[in-house]
Amino acid sequence: MAIIITDECINCGACEPECPNTAIYEGADDWRYKDGTALRGKVVLPSGETVDADDPQTPISDDIYYIVPGKCTECKGFHEEPQCAAVCPVDCCVPDDNHVESEETLLNRQAFLHNE
Repeated sequence: MAIIITDECINCGACEPECPNTAIYEGADDWRYKDGTALRGKVVLPSGETVDADDPQTPISDDIYYIVPGKCTECKGFHEEPQCAAVCPVDCCVPDDNHVESEETLLNRQAFLHNE
């Protein structure tokens, strides 16, 4: 994952509808691989793990909006810049310096999520 939402998040929700992968969820909300993607049923993730894209997954945060790492592409393949960062009024959608990913990795993820 290249983008994270920091604790400065004010829970305004501006970022959520901007994500082309539906990788952003409100705190405490379950998420699914199928949301906003072409994934359905049993799928093998790039990591080799098999999951059911339709099954709810445990929220990553209970308090603030969060980004699912396996669905974030930094908007590569869709936009010139991450749309969450572009609309965030408090600049809390920022690059995760502890988990830098190459453009190739992000584009491959985008292709995987959308069957391209």
